[in-house]
Amino acid sequence: MANKPKASTKPETTTLRVSRVIKAPPERVYQAFLDPDAMAKWLPPNGFTGHVHKIDARVGGEYRMSFSTINRSWTEYFGGKFIELVPGKKIVHTDKFESKDPNMQGEMTVTVTFKAVAGGTEVNVVQEGIPKGPAADGAPEGWKQSFDNLQRMCEAELPF
Repeated sequence: MANKPKASTKPETTTLRVSRVIKAPPERVYQAFLDPDAMAKWLPPNGFTGHVHKIDARVGGEYRMSFSTINRSWTEYFGGKFIELVPGKKIVHTDKFESKDPNMQGEMTVTVTFKAVAGGTEVNVVQEGIPKGPAADGAPEGWKQSFDNLQRMCEAELPF
């Protein structure tokens, strides 16, 4: 009697959609998503620091970042590849945690669009393929905090 191969169980995922209007031109907000110094400041949620280890902002280029607690007792690395870049309008990239935790496995796709509206830029983020569990549970609040940071930075009109 032959052994049946185990069916691969792909972790369940979810999709998150978030948006915010930021009182700054689309080009400035777009640049904040690709400038390593800006990303290290605005992307980490409250209580975390960020570090951009690599960014090659071109289609096919890769990036790698990490978030850490202030005392460095916990660090999570993640990165991906740029799929589409339309200056001032759209960024599409993959995102993957480097964690060994099976609940954090899988590749996500993040689509960010920038639309000029009265008073600024509407930023829409669609994050697809978020592993269900801690990553998905914390994503809405994490994005809210990141957007708060992004808004302060872009509206300050200071260089990144």
